[in-house]
This record gives sequence, structure tokens and C-alpha cells, in this order.
Amino acid sequence: MNTPVVKEKNIEKKWYVVDATDMILGRLATKVARILSGKNKPEYVDYIDIGDFVIVTNIDKVRMTGNKWADKMYYRHTGYPGGLKQINASDLQKKHPDRIILHAVKGMLPNNKLRAPRLKKLKLVVGSEHNYAAQKPEKIDL
Repeated sequence: MNTPVVKEKNIEKKWYVVDATDMILGRLATKVARILSGKNKPEYVDYIDIGDFVIVTNIDKVRMTGNKWADKMYYRHTGYPGGLKQINASDLQKKHPDRIILHAVKGMLPNNKLRAPRLKKLKLVVGSEHNYAAQKPEKIDL
């Protein structure tokens, strides 16, 4: 008997809502990345994107342990000579709270052609209200 092959058209994608209030950033990112990649499903295969959609609410209330708010630095480069920009986590949280979680989840996903489609299924919301009620998302506790 042959093992059944998973087809992308036969995969049912669900929507989940995660409340990030008082959750530690790294632990939240690993669990969200696992759902985005589909590793929580029994029919997981690594070459097909079978992951689900995840809506993370209250992203401005996420926690970090230790002195990471002051010590952790995020870097980017403009592409010009001397264009290295750096910002610490607390300043980035005030300006763009979604980038901290996006950066953490992106680091948890494998660096291949499926990373970008999986990241598109991650929806980050600052408050507790979101605009995805039509998709009937399920609330899960991580």
C-alpha cells in the first residue's frame, strides 16, 4: 500500500487568533511559526505550504525577559556606504510594534522559497479588535 501524497488543493486552511498579552516574545514566535508552517497538522510535508493563518492581537503588550528592552538591538542597512541603522527594542516597540514579532517569527521559519508565503499568513494587530471576523477565526491559547 502506498503512502497518500498530500495535494495543495486538498488542504483546508484555518484561521487562528492568538492574544499576545504578557507572552514572552521567543515562546510566542516559536508557536506561531509552528502553526504557520503546518507542523501542528498530521499531514505535514516540508515541501508544501500547508500552514494556517494566524492573527496575533495585542502585539504592543508582548514581554521580553531580562534587560532585552534596553540591550537588544535591531539592525538594517540602507544600501549606501555608512548606512547601517540600529535601534533598540524599546524604541522599535514604540515606533513599529509589529516589526519585533515579525522579525522573531521570520527567524523561526526556514530560509527557503516558502518563507515569504508563510509570513503573508501572519496578521499582526495592535489592539484587541481585528478586521478578520469574516474568516471565523478560532481563539487558541499558546
